[in-house]
Amino acid sequence: MSVDNGNTHDRRRLKRRLFWWRLLAIVLIVVGGVWIFFGSDEAEDVDHVARVDINEIIVENDRRQEVIDHLIDDPSVKAVVVYINSPGGSTYGSERLFKVLRRVAEKKPVVSVIGTLGASGGYMTALAGDRIFAGESSIVGSIGVIVQLTEFSELMKKVGVTATAITSGTLKGEPSPFKPISEAGRENLQGMVSETYEWFVGLVVARRPLDETAVRSLADGRVMIGLTGVQNGLIDEIGGIEDARVWLESARQIPASLPLMTVDYSEPKPLIARLLAGMIGKSVISERLTLDGLLSLWHPE
Repeated sequence: MSVDNGNTHDRRRLKRRLFWWRLLAIVLIVVGGVWIFFGSDEAEDVDHVARVDINEIIVENDRRQEVIDHLIDDPSVKAVVVYINSPGGSTYGSERLFKVLRRVAEKKPVVSVIGTLGASGGYMTALAGDRIFAGESSIVGSIGVIVQLTEFSELMKKVGVTATAITSGTLKGEPSPFKPISEAGRENLQGMVSETYEWFVGLVVARRPLDETAVRSLADGRVMIGLTGVQNGLIDEIGGIEDARVWLESARQIPASLPLMTVDYSEPKPLIARLLAGMIGKSVISERLTLDGLLSLWHPE
């Protein structure tokens, strides 16, 4: 009996030790995860140049607007580099992006760099910069607005399907995929497109060293490479991000030695997901493994 009691006592003591060791391990993991994930936040307090990436199709994005707006009052952000690789998107989404970048530019230097593609709404975004850079073979331009319609009434007739709409006015059901667009409907849409086009042309005239006649000669929807864009005044200079940094230093006295930090405007994740992503992404997996409305868009198909 005494032997059994001794074994029982030893087992209980061992369990208590294991409990405390496990608790300590959990605490260390949590603390380590917090340090790994939030350690970079301290670096954001140092003076730096913010990089804002605009990729893919541009649509409304409230989170992006808020984050860019925050750059205005962040004393550690000395300048902003906007890197664009986009065919454009919704006209309103591009308009909002242009305006928030211009608000930033009223307080600190903003420079635009077009990568592979900066067309239509992507070019509109580039107009927000104090200077526009592009690669020699970058695709730029496509100044214009488009509305595309799909209508399959003939197909419906062939399969024996009809559609009926009861509207409060002659234009309420225009355009419709179930019937050809009427002349009045076409004129209404053309008016919207033309007005938006005039607004886009006005932006280019206001932001580029070109008169209205020169802009209109280029604003027929054409795209061009960066070299041609420099020749006709849509682009200021051939170059990339490093060239933009050199310009910021020479023209705006923003040291090229300042770190370049990419702005993250993705939707925030729950804390536990952020901790896990931070720990896995920074300590286990290699970094390299890790539209509606009017459109100002190149090749919307």
